Amino acid sequence: MTRATLLENGLVIDGTGAGGWIGDVLLEGDRIAALGKALRHQLPESLRLEEVSCVDCSGLAITPGFIDVHTHDDAIVLNHPDMLPKISQGITTVITGNCGISLAPFVVKKSEPPLNLLGADSFRFDSVESYERAVAAAQPAVNVAVLIGHTTLRFACVGDLTHAASASELDAMCALLTHCMEDGAAGLSSGLFYEQAFAAPTEEVVRLAQVVSRFGGVYSTHLRSEMQAIIEALHEAGDTAFLAGVPLIISHHKCAGPANWGRTQETLPLIESLAIRQPVAMDVYPYVAGSTVLREDLVDGVIDVLVSWSTPHPEMTGRTLASIATEWGVDQKVVCRRLQPGGACYFQMHEDDVKRVIAHPLSMIGSDGLPHDQHPHPRLWGAFPRVLARYWRDQQLFSLETAIYKMTGMSARNFRLHQRGQLQVGWHADVVVLDPARVRDVATYEEPIALSEGIEKVFVNGALAYSADAGDTGEARVQARAGRLLKRLAPHTLGEPAL
Repeated sequence: MTRATLLENGLVIDGTGAGGWIGDVLLEGDRIAALGKALRHQLPESLRLEEVSCVDCSGLAITPGFIDVHTHDDAIVLNHPDMLPKISQGITTVITGNCGISLAPFVVKKSEPPLNLLGADSFRFDSVESYERAVAAAQPAVNVAVLIGHTTLRFACVGDLTHAASASELDAMCALLTHCMEDGAAGLSSGLFYEQAFAAPTEEVVRLAQVVSRFGGVYSTHLRSEMQAIIEALHEAGDTAFLAGVPLIISHHKCAGPANWGRTQETLPLIESLAIRQPVAMDVYPYVAGSTVLREDLVDGVIDVLVSWSTPHPEMTGRTLASIATEWGVDQKVVCRRLQPGGACYFQMHEDDVKRVIAHPLSMIGSDGLPHDQHPHPRLWGAFPRVLARYWRDQQLFSLETAIYKMTGMSARNFRLHQRGQLQVGWHADVVVLDPARVRDVATYEEPIALSEGIEKVFVNGALAYSADAGDTGEARVQARAGRLLKRLAPHTLGEPAL
């Protein structure tokens, strides 16, 4: 018997940015079967009311499933397929392989920084096809779309990462990327900020992005600099995508470091000017702290740095570099060296800049959470509800419909996700039921692992994946795991709706 659910009397927000309306949404199988009012009296002939699970959504909103466009969930979807940190936020699809770091295509027993952001022993997939088989076997609670990391390609093909790839090495990278795109990868990501990719000249990335262009993919980049040289880095990113003929996604746009606070007043107009000549979008997370590996060049003695993990000194997890420096009687850069390899949260942004980026018409929402950190950034568990609670409900930076659009329809369009991101008849039934009055993040820097509130039910491909009232423990709330790997389909421009 076909699974069917009728969500009744909710505020239907369809993910296009259009105004919401009170009505019903009927899910049948893995698709949205109908939208309207009083649908229980207009059921298809194939359905009887007693066969339909009816959910009263009075006072609640019914939205498309949220799409986390910036994740490092490549391995966690396999190792912990319940995906509680994400499904509990209403996230139904994750984009993996960001910042130049993807699990495929690279095989190694123990990974080096920055690849270890995905887990030290996770690199066992030589192709997207082999990764897809693993996703199918794991059956995660969320859908997965895959970007191929430039840094991963360099590890796989380049002998000396402190230099540009040779002609033969670049040919090998392009061939490997071609196979990945043939297997359905969504595009290429780069992390030129990281040492292992910093030596790559623009020409190297343009050549790879041209491969992506042939398949109608996208190019997402962690800029070479988000600090003093950010203007130059934005021009490089724009030129790379323009020369290759691919849409550009600017990862977690920020102006980092106190000396750069306020410069979104420069960067956002520049991004707008780039968008006149080429398709451009950006993602953003709703916090003033970023999170990555421990790096001395990010430790300035001014901003707070919170240790998220350390291999040689795991007991220092959750402590600040300043407090450890006082205890050890050394400066913070020395502490940083002693704790490596490790990770940290860097309080390097200003709230005014965060607000400007989040409110910008070209910005989507991404968590950028690091699921393998012992003491993770709270964005891993709370990014999406935080946008709704802090920036829609409390500060009214935009309407609820715009907030949902930034998490759904806009994201699906930019990453070319087929028939997702909107509530449309015949489209995939990724749906969230939430309480607009209650939704909020609970995770903090001190206690980062905490379920958000107000996300009542989450459906993935028509199956109930998460229910807030399913049990006393978080794990009991995860219901069916119906996620799948999403492959790139026919190309279309960012300005067109997803097919």
